Amino acid sequence: MKDKVMNNFYLLKSFACFKSLLLLTLITFSGYSQAIEYSSIDVAKSKITFSSKLMGSNLNGGFTKFNGKVSFNPDEPEKAKANLLIEITSFNAGGEELQDEAKGKDWFNTKIFPSANFVSDSVKSLSNGKLEIHGNLTIKGKSVPITMTSTYQLQGKQMVFDGAFQLLRLDFGLGAGNWADTSAVANEVPVKVHLVVNQK
Repeated sequence: MKDKVMNNFYLLKSFACFKSLLLLTLITFSGYSQAIEYSSIDVAKSKITFSSKLMGSNLNGGFTKFNGKVSFNPDEPEKAKANLLIEITSFNAGGEELQDEAKGKDWFNTKIFPSANFVSDSVKSLSNGKLEIHGNLTIKGKSVPITMTSTYQLQGKQMVFDGAFQLLRLDFGLGAGNWADTSAVANEVPVKVHLVVNQK
């Protein structure tokens, strides 16, 4: 009888230890499943810039106002998503005359199309903290697929993305009339996107 009681005691003790181990395992893996996500763009630290050739000279500029949302988990980079809204009226390059021209009907026509939009549709994870981002860029109501390459790096509590792609301005009807001449203004416009994103 005594042996039976002792056996039951050890069985109960073993079961209690097993439950504790199981609980610890669940807590541990639960922590992994709740990895940190980055989503809120720090607009003050982020920027969108471009360069172009105008009459044989280099022209550098950017857009000072934009916002949007990013969904990025470094443990699952291929599930990342991005939706950016760029205020074209914040175009900043060259002097005042050039800026007025860029906002006019032959170019961005900001009175009718005040903003541009980029929405990702797939992300491929490359080696060494690099991403290949596919999506659609909409300017002047015309949506064109683009591919952007980007690096990502953790800096403190923020994730920093540095992406680049080449925009073909004529695909969006940017530069009508005499401005359509690519010897006057290059068709290829390299664009750089620097995003600093906060934790969710």
